[in-house]
Amino acid sequence: MAREPRDGGRRRDREADREPDDGIIDKLVTINRVAKVVKGGRRFAFAALVVVGDRKGRVGYGAGKAREVPEAIRKATERAKRTMIRVPMKEGRTLHHDVEGRFGAGAVILRSASAGTGIIAGGPLRAVFETLGMGDVVAKSLGSRNPHNMVKAAFAAFERCASPRSVANRRGKKVAELFGPRRDVGPVAEAEAPANG
Repeated sequence: MAREPRDGGRRRDREADREPDDGIIDKLVTINRVAKVVKGGRRFAFAALVVVGDRKGRVGYGAGKAREVPEAIRKATERAKRTMIRVPMKEGRTLHHDVEGRFGAGAVILRSASAGTGIIAGGPLRAVFETLGMGDVVAKSLGSRNPHNMVKAAFAAFERCASPRSVANRRGKKVAELFGPRRDVGPVAEAEAPANG
């Protein structure tokens, strides 16, 4: 009886849904080969960093180590699926507000963008936004270029993101009360102008 290959024929582009039922896609951010020097020579292992998301506002990341590349990617993907978080998005395409995230020496600034801007971000951050399903965002990495630190800094920024509804619930107000006064500033100012003059 022939045994099936253990994930040997995996595609390199990482775009394909391996489990089409849950709609989660995964992207390989980086693979690092490490060598351990032993008596007989060198023993190689691989460390993979993977981000997963459903392109509908949920995203997660995970790292995995193994002797073979496919096994390291599998471990990283499983960990990423267990650590998925939901990120509030404005109109399903961008952030509600600008936010900064830090992890270790890594620092990133994420800015909301107008429709049609696209994803303006470097390698690791682009993978995060594509799996998240965010279409318009501007990101800048200011600190470490280590992919692990950049991805973790982005997730630290996501944890600081808040939607108007969540802020209103936390403050015990309605969403209209948060935005209402700003829209009425113009007419009120015009009405008060003759009285002051």
